[in-house]
Parts: sequence; C-alpha cells; structure tokens
Amino acid sequence: MSEEQPAGRRRKRQEQTPLQRALGLLVRREHSQRELTRKLQARGVEAEQAHAAVERLAQEGWQDDDRFARSLVRMRSASGYGPLHIRAELGTHGLDSELIADAMASFDGDWKQNARDLVCRRFGEAGPQDLAQRRKAADLLARRGFDGDSIRYASRYDPED
Repeated sequence: MSEEQPAGRRRKRQEQTPLQRALGLLVRREHSQRELTRKLQARGVEAEQAHAAVERLAQEGWQDDDRFARSLVRMRSASGYGPLHIRAELGTHGLDSELIADAMASFDGDWKQNARDLVCRRFGEAGPQDLAQRRKAADLLARRGFDGDSIRYASRYDPED
C-alpha cells in the first residue's frame, strides 16, 4: 500500500468519458449502434454525447453493424434459433433490411439440419416417437423461429433417413 493512502481507503475512480464507456461495452461483446447508444443513455450519458461517441467508434472500426449482425446470426443459430427469430431480433437492433439480408445470407449452415439437431438434443437420437412428441417438437421449433419446411423435416425425423 502506498503511504499516502490510509488503510481501508480506496482510490476514487475517475469518471469515464462516454467514449470510454462505449468502448468498455464493446470489449465485452459486439453491439449495434442503436443498442450501444441506448446503453450509454441508460448510464446517464446525454443523447448527443452518446451518438457522438458511437459514431466515432464506428468510424474507427471499433463498432460495426455488419460485424454485429453476422456475429448475432452465428451465435443464435448455434444456440438453436431459426431464421425467423434471428431476422426479427436483428430488426429490433435498428439494422436496415439490406444489412439483415446480408447477415442472414452469411449463414453457411443448413436451417433444416439445425432444426433436426435441436430436436435430437431434446428428444434423443431417435427423435419424437409419437404424435404428442411430434407436436411438442413442432411447437418448440416454431417458438425458436424455424419455418414450416424445417419444422416438418425435423419433427418427422427418422434416424434411418
């Protein structure tokens, strides 16, 4: 301990600038511009300062909505979510339709196989065994944002296929 500080006392933290706060959020995970601005404002940063900080980070490459969108598609698809859910979530982040379409097109997997994998994780390798389980599987997939074709493919799963 330094001699200037009495025992049990901590140094006061310097107040962070809006730019430092935004960067602190970005080092944890990707954020969209809208999300980052909203979080800064929720932490007491004025709207104008929040917009300026986010804009500067975007210009310097620290924040990128395209990178955020692709990252979200990867994370959500790996977590068992379907394209309808992911597309809707991207829309809530204030991304334009072209950016959303590009991010969705960047997915290099198979949505039907993702749906089938989710059903196998929930119902075992044999898949749903009876009508009630097929319905449960279909409901799960619909809640997770899979389309009708993927739901039919995965809920009528037969390991012999």
